[in-house]
Amino acid sequence: MSTILKIFAFPASILIICLGISTILGGHITPGGGFQGGAIIAAGFIFCAIVYGSEKTPFKFTHRFMAALESIGAIGYILLGLVGILFSGYFLYNIGVDLYNLLPGVSSVFNYPDAVHAGIIPYLNILIGLKVLVGLSAVVITFLEFKGE
Repeated sequence: MSTILKIFAFPASILIICLGISTILGGHITPGGGFQGGAIIAAGFIFCAIVYGSEKTPFKFTHRFMAALESIGAIGYILLGLVGILFSGYFLYNIGVDLYNLLPGVSSVFNYPDAVHAGIIPYLNILIGLKVLVGLSAVVITFLEFKGE
């Protein structure tokens, strides 16, 4: 790739990643959330991987790092679901909001004093964002590293 594109790619990808983080963190009160934010963050990493090549990219995604991120996303999602089962009997029950008043004492753990609180939804957005980030990045990195035989 050209030198101008290499100079532009890294700062642009940092801005793209910041937009993805903002999308994930505001996903419970705005359109967007974990999937959209994870895809945007993956686009920032993929942009650098394509411009610099898989060997010289500033973001080094090792297999171990990607497996750890995906495991954190999957295990965290399951644990939040099990918290819902444990306290209410429903998988992924939003115990912070507690619309049906099943948990009067427990809901205060995830309850926030502002008007736009969403219980466990922001945590789910973060975990889903990790899963989507790794999934999309892994596909592109695999294609970039493939050398036809």
